Formats: sequence, C-alpha cells, structure tokens
Amino acid sequence: MLPLYKKSARLTAAVILSTLISQLILMGSGISEARANQQKQPNILFIFTDDHASHAMSCYGSKVNQTPNLDRIAREGMLFNNCFCTNSICGPSRAVILTGKHSHLNGFLQNGNKFDGSQQTFPKILRKNGYQTAIVGKWHLATQPTGFDYSEILVGQGPYYNPPMIRNGERVKHVGYTTDIITDLALDYLKNSRDPKKPFMLMFQHKAPHRNWQPSPKHLHMYDDVTIAEPANLFDDYAGRGTAARQQDMTIAKTMTPNDLKLTPPRNFTPEQLKVWNAAYGPKNEAFRKANLKGKDLVRWKYQRYMKDYLRCIASVDDNVGRMLDYLEATGLAKNTIVIYSSDQGFYLGDHGWFDKRFMYEESFRMPFMVRWPGVIKPGSVNNELVSNLDFAETFLDIAGAKIPDDMQGVSLVPLFKDQANNWRKSLYYHYYEFYNDRRSAHMVRRHNGVRTKRYKLIDFYNLGEWELYDLKKDPHEMKSVYAEPEYAQVVTDLKAELKRLQKQYQVPDDTGSVKKDPPSLYLKPRNSGAAQKKKPVRKK
Repeated sequence: MLPLYKKSARLTAAVILSTLISQLILMGSGISEARANQQKQPNILFIFTDDHASHAMSCYGSKVNQTPNLDRIAREGMLFNNCFCTNSICGPSRAVILTGKHSHLNGFLQNGNKFDGSQQTFPKILRKNGYQTAIVGKWHLATQPTGFDYSEILVGQGPYYNPPMIRNGERVKHVGYTTDIITDLALDYLKNSRDPKKPFMLMFQHKAPHRNWQPSPKHLHMYDDVTIAEPANLFDDYAGRGTAARQQDMTIAKTMTPNDLKLTPPRNFTPEQLKVWNAAYGPKNEAFRKANLKGKDLVRWKYQRYMKDYLRCIASVDDNVGRMLDYLEATGLAKNTIVIYSSDQGFYLGDHGWFDKRFMYEESFRMPFMVRWPGVIKPGSVNNELVSNLDFAETFLDIAGAKIPDDMQGVSLVPLFKDQANNWRKSLYYHYYEFYNDRRSAHMVRRHNGVRTKRYKLIDFYNLGEWELYDLKKDPHEMKSVYAEPEYAQVVTDLKAELKRLQKQYQVPDDTGSVKKDPPSLYLKPRNSGAAQKKKPVRKK
C-alpha cells in the first residue's frame, strides 16, 4: 500500500496533466476558430469615382450611355435607388465616408480644408481587426492618408494624363492615362503587394469623371456620330425656385471655359499624346469656329461637347471596372470579395442648364450605390430605403465583424443586404457650407441645409431667409417650390420639426449669419473669366 502523500502526488499530477491537455485542446480550438473567423472575413473592394451621376449609368436607366461592367455589379448584387450624400462636394464626402460622421464633426466642411488624419477612421479599425488596408487613386483631403498599409494617391485633383502620385509618402511619376494607371496600381497591389493570408480592404478610387473631362485615347472618337439627348430643362429660367438657383455660377451657357470645351491645347501631354488629341479635336474645333454659333445653338453645342467628353470618361471607368471584375473572377477572389461601387456625389448633366454639384437638388444629392456580396446578397436585388454615405464606414466595420464605435453617426447597411431590416430611417439630413462673404467660391452656391423623406424635400437657404419645398412625387425634377402653397402647410410644419430633430441628433451647430444676405463676394470677378463685374443680382420678392 502506497503512502498517502504518494497517492496525492500522483492524483495531483494526473489532474494537472489532464488540465494541461484540456487547456491545450481549448487553445488549439481557439486558434483554429480565430483562423476560421479570419478566413470568413470577406475582402472589401470599394470602387469609387468622382462626380458620376447615377443617371449616367444604364443600370439606373440612363438615356445617354451604356455601362455594361458597372451593370454587372447591379445584376449580380443589390442596386440602391435612394442613396444620398450629406454634403455634395468632393473632399467632404470622402471625409464622411472615412469617419462615419457629418462634416461639422469630422472637421472637413468644404474643399480647401485639411483632413485631421489623427482622428478615428474605419480603415484604422479594420487594421486592428486583422485587415490589410490600401488606397489607390484620388484622395483629395490635403493631408497624407493614415490607417493604410499601402497608399498611392493623386496629388490634389490630379490630371487625366501623366499623373504625379504619392506612394507611401514618396512622390512618383507615371506616364499614361490616369484611369488606366489607377487600375494598374490596384491590380498590382492585389497580385503582388498584399498578404494572401489576410483579408484586404482596398479603396480603388478614380479621378474620373471629374471636370475637365479629358477622355482616354481609346475613347476620343466615341459618340462622334451621336447626338446626346438633352434634358427637358436645359434652358431652365429658375422661375419656380429662389435666389440661390439664380445666383449660382455653374451654367453650361456662361460658366464653361475654353479649357472645359477643349478649345485650347491641353497641358502636361507627351508629344505623342498631344498628336492623337489634336487629331481628334482639331477638325471638330475648326468646324465649330466656322459655324459661329449664337444663343441657344451655342448652348446646345456646348452641351454636346461637355456630355460626350463626360460620357467618354465614364466609358473608361467602366472598361477598367471590367478589368478588375475579370481579375477577381479569374483568381477565385470574387467568391469572398464584396464589391461596392459608388461616387462621392451626383452631377448635373445639363439638368437645370447646369454642370457640377453642391445643391441639395436630386441630380447632385443622389449617389450611385451598388453592392455585390456572393452568398449573402440576392443577385438582381433593388433597395428603395433611404441610405447615405454616412452609413458606409459602419457598414464596412459590420462586414468585418468589428465593433461600430458609438460616436459614428450612420448605421450599418448589412441588414438591408440580408433583407432583414425593420423600422428603417424615414429621413436624411443634408448640409452644404462652401460660400463666403469676401471671396468667390467655386460655382457660388449658397449655404443651405435640408431634410428629405421619400416623398418630400425641405431646403433652408438660411443666410437668405428662404425656404423651398418639393413634392418629389408630383415634381421629380424640382421645377417649382410649393413651400408657400396652403395645402402643404402641414408638410412644412412636420418637416421643419424633423429638420430640428436631425440637427439635434447630429449635434449640428447653428450656421445662420455665417454669410451676409448680400455679401461682397457676389460682385467679385469670376476666376478664369474675362467677364466684367457682375451686376447686382435681382432677388425674388
């Protein structure tokens, strides 16, 4: 018979050994589970363009062009009919997407601001959750990207040809067409620079189709023998709108420059590129000069030149999206990669006689948004809920299984992807800031905020003391404000209350009085123009 202490020692040893084995099994299980979770995390490919109006995409019913590769994303995923931006201008939209916060909180209210890269952004959070992050293409936030393992960005807006870029802080030079180059860089990252054992989040961001719409050599003659359909309100007189619609400086008739219209030689081209360019535009420009067009005929010519160049730039984007989709399919990455397509805001395609964006009117407020997620999103789905670029950061984090910070202001769209959303939001908030007292702003659009529901839109041009209300069911092109009509009195009351509620929810500071009603900036000479001083604008009484 063994002594008692020897029995106890053996028993203790057995217990310890058993415990160690159990812990090792659990640890192994935990490691396997962690690896499995990491493998389950889908890759995220965010394809982003600049100023791409949804009504210049065939999947959204375009009457002016075809976008077969972008249509693939919609056909194989979900198309959102009601995605809107919080602030319709390049830099602010990008800052909202990175932070999940409105402009007044992320600090980037207007172009010319500098993004605070020390603040919380979704790429930083994704990195902490096992993702490798990269951005290629247009950044336009004035400071260097943070939160990315790899970045190669355009300098400012960047040119359409031969772009200098900043690769991980170092300036490099490329020769070629920028849309092609950005795609080459994105593909090279996927092929050669990432760790294939980790999920990736790649922001693949084009300059196109931003002004001044320089097509690629491949597309210079596209639409030469086509007449682009005109919008019904190309010659809008703004009779149904207020002061802001008349004071803007963004008409095709008066604002477009010879550079926009390709009547002056481009800069930054190689001799070979310039030769091809001049061969395409030279004969057409000579015919234009001989025609000596005036009045509406001149406006119509400008519209055709603008739209053909804009659509040519989109054709290049579509081709390069096709290159990327083909690569994902060929390598098998498509099975576990979420593909998202969007643009920083919409754009006026001659609507109201305009180009550019900024206003809360539908054409520039609305964003294209399509998502393909194999095995999760039903192919060919269409969603009509109100969503926003404010929701993108939260959505990316939710896709990755990361915790969404409480101070982000949007909501994840994943429930909509899975058709599991209940009690979705009924309204969206908008706020545009870029207008000044003592200097001209680009396109001179007055500061305004507003609220949109599925049927109505209320806009407050708060420094003018003017409101506009649109019944989008009866007046989808927003030709006549019904703010003062008695039958809409209750709608006005309800929407004003909703606007205040949203401003409180989003902690929006009062900007009323930030610019005078009749500021000196209205009478300053426009940049890039030989026009005389503006006459004092006439206000609607």
